[in-house]
Amino acid sequence: MNQEKVIVIDFGGQYNQLVARRVRECNVYCEIYSYKTDIEQIKAMNPKGIILTGGPNSCYEADSPTYTSELFDLGIPVLGLCYGAQLMMHVLGGKVAKAPVREYGKTEVYVDKTSPLFADVSETTICWMSHFDYISKVADGFRIVAHTADCPVAAAENGAKKLYAIQFHPEVLHTKEGSKMLYNFVRGICGCAGTWRMDSFVENSIKEIREKVGGGKVLCALSGGVDSSVAAVMLAKAIGEQLTCVFVDHGLLRKNEGDEVEEVFGPNGPYELNFIRVNAQERFYSKLAGVTEPERKRKIIGEEFIRVFEEEAKKIGAVDFLVQGTIYPDVVESGLGGESAVIKSHHNVGGLPDCVDFKEIIEPLRNLFKDEVRKAGLELGIPEKLVFRQPFPGPGLGIRIIGEVTAEKVRIVQDADAIYREEIAKAGLDKSIGQYFAALTNMRSVGVMGDERTYDYAVALRAVNTVDFMTAEAAEVPFEVLQRVMSRIINEVRGVNRVMYDLTSKPPGTIEFE
Repeated sequence: MNQEKVIVIDFGGQYNQLVARRVRECNVYCEIYSYKTDIEQIKAMNPKGIILTGGPNSCYEADSPTYTSELFDLGIPVLGLCYGAQLMMHVLGGKVAKAPVREYGKTEVYVDKTSPLFADVSETTICWMSHFDYISKVADGFRIVAHTADCPVAAAENGAKKLYAIQFHPEVLHTKEGSKMLYNFVRGICGCAGTWRMDSFVENSIKEIREKVGGGKVLCALSGGVDSSVAAVMLAKAIGEQLTCVFVDHGLLRKNEGDEVEEVFGPNGPYELNFIRVNAQERFYSKLAGVTEPERKRKIIGEEFIRVFEEEAKKIGAVDFLVQGTIYPDVVESGLGGESAVIKSHHNVGGLPDCVDFKEIIEPLRNLFKDEVRKAGLELGIPEKLVFRQPFPGPGLGIRIIGEVTAEKVRIVQDADAIYREEIAKAGLDKSIGQYFAALTNMRSVGVMGDERTYDYAVALRAVNTVDFMTAEAAEVPFEVLQRVMSRIINEVRGVNRVMYDLTSKPPGTIEFE
């Protein structure tokens, strides 16, 4: 797609995806690349602006991530954040050293409002600091435009070369006016028009898919989740009956979900899709027998999916393309988008096993964050109840069951989760919580039910508030609701005698359990 874009160069910071997300909120398209990306590749992209992320290293150490000084001579505006700010100073001849006072958390920052970066920002504003090192001397041509009580250079600029360095994190919500600062950089300093809109994305994507597929046949992996549903409808609008959707019921779905998916996408549903349901529950349970390691479970589930698709493709005949509902966090978390560690591998991004007989993968949502996928769904006319359905991972309950997966454990977590979701909806909390579900721990403990001692499983309840699924905080579910859920699960779900609530935020935890 030929459009203006800002690129984020990732130095290993935990907020890298959040930076890209905030840029897109300015209606400007943004992508993340590793600091190992060659300068020629950067030039070829012709970005309107470049943002350097934070990172855990000290820029003055020999083996720390760095970048060529040529980046700062391209005539393209550059904004360095935290480590990115320090690296800019270090490369351009300033000085970075260990800070006499480490700053962490919400900090009062005094800004110079004459800087275009701080247009319409309060003279004193609260920002999120997280640094051991500090800029002790700015490079030639820079002036200091913000400071704190302990940090002499909270921000600096070289207006002539459009280079900006910020010691704090404007991308996190704790920085009160951070979005305004990023807007000032992207729309003001970089001069982006802000034409990145979901309606044009959907329209362009449908056109591109049509051109790419031509007269080919396409096989879509339909899970019934938000991502695959939006991908399926987008493909259906682009190529109609050239698309076949295969729904694999691997026995790891939520309670009654297989039938619900068929009801919506099957022959009696509102969409004119070629729909095939494959009931493969026993096949998956058999493959997962005795497996406890999370990554191995993910790989087994992912590979078995591929085998099922291969078999269905052979029945259909020649298939040219496979569609996946991969979204941007999947790409980055699989280690392909930037410098983040490989957190999860179930997304199948970056290719399939060698023996798969597909010409190419189509991932129409590959560049979208979750909330953007929902917007695309609404643009496509998908009903709200489907668009705002609870997120559900590809490996399904396989990663919400700690340890070995069995049919009995699946039954337990399905029943517990159904009760939890029902009570959350009854309490009117289903629209206000970002994601919520029940997971089955591998812990068994002694309990007393009636006059008998029991030795059963503990269920963990998870509920988080999040906008973009990059960061999340535990939701404050009213205690009486949790009590009601606990009581019902213990009374109604055979095999459970203990219920716990997970308070962990992301980071350091992930939203899912495995």
